[in-house]
Amino acid sequence: MSDTQNPVLDNELPEQTLRERLAQIWGTSPTLWGWMTTVDHKLIGKRYIITALVFLMLGGLSALTMRLQLGSPDNKLVGPDLYNQLFTMHGSTMMFLFAVPVMETIGVYLVPLMIGTRAVAFPRLNAFSYWVYLFGGAMLWIAFFVNSGPDAGWFSYVPLAGPQYGIGKRSDIWAQMITYTELSGLAVAVTNIVTIFKMRAPGMTLDRIPLFVWASLVTSFMIVFAMPAVMVSSTMLILDRLVGTHFFNWAEGGDALLWQHLFWFFGHPEVYFIFIPATGIVSAIVPTFSRRKIFGYPALVLSLFAIGFLAFGLWVHHMFVTGLPRLGESFFTASSMAVAIPSGIQIFCWIATLWDGKLRFNTPLLFVFGFIINFVLGGLTGVMVASVPIDTQVHDTYFVVAHFHYVLVGGAVFPLLGGIYYWFPKFYGRMLSDTLGKWNFWLAMAGFNLTFFPMHILGMMGMPRRIYTYPAEMGWGGMNLSATLGAFLFFASFLLLAFNIARSLRQGKVAGDNPWAAGTLEWATASPPLPQNFTYIPMVTDSEPLWATPEPSVITGLRADRREVLVSTLVDAEPDMLEGSQLASIWPFISALTISITLLGSIFTPWAVVWGAIPIAVPLIAWFWPKGTKEEES
Repeated sequence: MSDTQNPVLDNELPEQTLRERLAQIWGTSPTLWGWMTTVDHKLIGKRYIITALVFLMLGGLSALTMRLQLGSPDNKLVGPDLYNQLFTMHGSTMMFLFAVPVMETIGVYLVPLMIGTRAVAFPRLNAFSYWVYLFGGAMLWIAFFVNSGPDAGWFSYVPLAGPQYGIGKRSDIWAQMITYTELSGLAVAVTNIVTIFKMRAPGMTLDRIPLFVWASLVTSFMIVFAMPAVMVSSTMLILDRLVGTHFFNWAEGGDALLWQHLFWFFGHPEVYFIFIPATGIVSAIVPTFSRRKIFGYPALVLSLFAIGFLAFGLWVHHMFVTGLPRLGESFFTASSMAVAIPSGIQIFCWIATLWDGKLRFNTPLLFVFGFIINFVLGGLTGVMVASVPIDTQVHDTYFVVAHFHYVLVGGAVFPLLGGIYYWFPKFYGRMLSDTLGKWNFWLAMAGFNLTFFPMHILGMMGMPRRIYTYPAEMGWGGMNLSATLGAFLFFASFLLLAFNIARSLRQGKVAGDNPWAAGTLEWATASPPLPQNFTYIPMVTDSEPLWATPEPSVITGLRADRREVLVSTLVDAEPDMLEGSQLASIWPFISALTISITLLGSIFTPWAVVWGAIPIAVPLIAWFWPKGTKEEES
């Protein structure tokens, strides 16, 4: 590192020399040590996404096993105990280990590129979040494979999950898995918020921020406000189980409904942790493939904030049959229906953009169309179950299963698949096959609807959720067989996607920097991106800067001999200061490892928290100990 009294600035070097020097400074060593110590947001974002997709496959396999069990009456493929573990693992994996992490951490990769900066605000905290997430997910699935998987549902209701009925360590493992996801999710949320507020390229004022970035920002704030509720509830649950407290024990002055209030105060916003980033993906794809700016940019931004705000006032619609006062339930009915208004505004803005555009029917746009169709169907049933009389009849039936899969899978996974096809060339520099992509779309569309639409009918016929078998005389066999066949078709669409990815990594068409001729800044750099993201920090003059100026102006004056980022003002994104960015470090990994061992040990003895404080403190002290230069410190 050069003398700080004689810094080398980027405007003092030829562009090619500067590019090579910055790539060396910001690059990651291609060794195991480099892999473990990297703080590059792009590598960490890829790890998150790939790990989340592995958990998606595990959750999908557990769903297929359940569908095989339910495909015919009186089936004995799996017993009740294994079935309870399967549906708990499926729900917990899909919600906590796949959907929320993958939606949150697509932003880890893309947000810095979209806002024109070289790194996230807290690179080491970002790296720490991934290791915690990986260790928590591994713990859950290892427990399942040794027959200790959670079995009380992904919502882990008490008293079923409490000490009286939740025998063994299954519910303890679930509660600690929640702690892992809390730590990981909060770390990513804080990183995203500060990055978006303080590291935007000059000129990227609030009315020029890409809609995907707005969606990531709203989601991050929601996580900050919602995560403490589930943190409190999971801590109370494990204290009841391991220490002998009685937070949820009615006989000792506790309240079982307290669990539902705390959990769903987090659990319903969690649905929007998944949905809001998906709308950001749609808002990125629609302008690119309609060749025009998004219609109603201010309305879309305000809709994101409205959904984020209203999401915190809906949790009681999960509890309409618990005997709460009817007057109170009426307010939550109104809130549950009101959230459809900003969602509807978004859909009309997308349709207006498409209506007046010159459409290119590539695979990403097809998945957007599939999203709109499926999500509208899920929204219509959502308005239905928001009504207390209707919800009372269909609560805990397969009608509700159909509804939330249309909302979550139709409303989040379809945009995610579109986003994979859209941004894959940015990640890897090669195009996915559009022909295979279209087959992928039609398989997914057919399989999804064949799986979940019959569940509406099954629910109306009275089939309850969470049963592992049923007698033939109930008449549910035909619809369940249809759902099972659809599940395999839907799973086949993901196998086709995996084949498309593997094929394209080897022999896919070279993408170029901006294969879609898109307008946002992530396409202004190389594909895949340079280690430093941008050799020169771009200037932004429009919400679609590459359409306004294909070769945007740049600013100079940053150091070319160390990691340095530009900090800008919150509202107008004017240059404020230059700040060193953190170097690679092993301490985030060691900190995550010691915390994980302590949390795992606490399942077996509360003393693990006491004795674990020492090994946790050592790497944290090393992590934050002053080292003389800002890029070396935390």
